[in-house]
Amino acid sequence: MTLTDLIKYNMTIDLRSDTVTKPTKGMLDAMMSAEVGDDVFNEDPTVLKLEQKLAAMFGHDAGLFCPSGTMTNQIAINVHTKPGDEVICDVNSHIYNYEGGGISKNSGVQAKLLQGDRGRISAAQIKDNINASYDWLTNTSLVELENTVNKAGGSYYEMNELKEISSFCRTSKIKLHLDGARLFNALVETKEDAKQHGTLFDSISICLSKGLGTPSGSVLLGNTEFIKQARRVRKVFGGGMRQVGFLAAAGIYALDHNVNRLSEDHKRAKQIGDTLKNLNWVKAIMPVDTNIVIFDLKEGITAEGFIAKMTEKQIKVSAFGKQTIRMVTHLDFTDEMLSRLIEILKKL
Repeated sequence: MTLTDLIKYNMTIDLRSDTVTKPTKGMLDAMMSAEVGDDVFNEDPTVLKLEQKLAAMFGHDAGLFCPSGTMTNQIAINVHTKPGDEVICDVNSHIYNYEGGGISKNSGVQAKLLQGDRGRISAAQIKDNINASYDWLTNTSLVELENTVNKAGGSYYEMNELKEISSFCRTSKIKLHLDGARLFNALVETKEDAKQHGTLFDSISICLSKGLGTPSGSVLLGNTEFIKQARRVRKVFGGGMRQVGFLAAAGIYALDHNVNRLSEDHKRAKQIGDTLKNLNWVKAIMPVDTNIVIFDLKEGITAEGFIAKMTEKQIKVSAFGKQTIRMVTHLDFTDEMLSRLIEILKKL
């Protein structure tokens, strides 16, 4: 579709999230031809194939397919902790900000929030915040990292940082979980090995419905005993699914076809960022590392007003604060749409 077609047909450009994508024809074909079974009985062959594929990719024993990344994160917290424990995470972390208070509601655990570098906490910070083993202090049993960091504009960890954190946690006998909702975005950008990355963690949540473009689903990875416990918690949380191989097939297709193309999303996001830097109604913009663009509007311009103005132009974006906007590029956002967006931004 050309730029002229976009204008002619008044097509909406949706940059609210990378979760808004629709399955491609190839993905739909894979879904419709999937062999299925009852996953609660652990008998769906396509689900098993997806779980095994991701586990092998990241160097773990097993995987567990779940409806969402929120569920995989919450299951991991539940298995790794006991009521009254404490989980260390960054103040920007998804598990703290966007999972409905699940840390406390689901597992009876409290969060100790650290102020990292754009969502990335260090081994030194973690070390300084581990509670001593006094009766009156909360037991620190889990450290949680997010990669990339959504609320911090898609920032990502370097391998040396992760190795240092992993080494400290293992020496301290503290579990380490990774919210890898957009982990493939980080791996594509750093060109790091998935297996080397994966074995640093006791558990990893991999989301398939963001940059990879599936309709739904996330996979939790860990060792055999961890996943055995996680299956039980998934059932308790209401996450047991039946003939869900149709969705798992979308995940397999995405892993085979939609990983390397994430670099295209990053390139377009950086072009948006470069445009915003030169506009006089933009106060500040976070560094654009992957596919997320977050910027602040100048005084007198509200996020609500900006969204209304963009809606008039058939462009959807998200408010990330009273004067903060987020845009996320994805596989349904084309070069033609990028040109149209830049043209509109320059004319505002």
